[in-house]
Amino acid sequence: MAGFNDRIFGVVMIVLAVAYGWGALQLPEPFGGSEAVGPETFPLLLAVVLGLSSLYMVVRPDPDNAWPWSRTGVELVIAVVVLVLYAALLQPLGFIISTLLAVGTLCWRMGARPRNAFTTGGVAGVVVFLVFTFALDLALPSGLLAILEVN
Repeated sequence: MAGFNDRIFGVVMIVLAVAYGWGALQLPEPFGGSEAVGPETFPLLLAVVLGLSSLYMVVRPDPDNAWPWSRTGVELVIAVVVLVLYAALLQPLGFIISTLLAVGTLCWRMGARPRNAFTTGGVAGVVVFLVFTFALDLALPSGLLAILEVN
C-alpha cells in the first residue's frame, strides 16, 4: 500500500488543476480583443504545472508517504489557510497589501524575522505589481491603494 496517500492526493490535485484551468478559460476576453498574454495566461500556466506535478505524484509516489501530523503538518495547514485568505482578500485589500500579508506571514512561519519577512512581502508585492501593470499591461486589483491612483 506504499504511495496510497500520494496517489489520492495526486488525483485530487489533478481534479483541482483541471477545474482551475477550466475557470481560467472562462475569463472574459480583454477589451480590444485577444492578446498573446491575457488574463488567462498565468492561471493556465499554474494549472499545467499543478497537473503535471500531480500526475507525477500518481505515477511515482513517495514510498515513505506518512502524513506529517507533527509541527510540519500544522505549518502546512497554516500555509493553506494563509493562501485561502490571500485569495479572499485579494480584491478588497488589493494585490500589494494582500501579497505583503501572505508572503510576509509565510516567510515568518518559515523562520525569518518578522521585519525581514514582511519587508520581503512588501517588496515582492510592489515589484510584481509593477511588472504586471507596466511591463505586461495587465491590471491587478488596487484595493485600498486605489486612492493613490492618479487619473
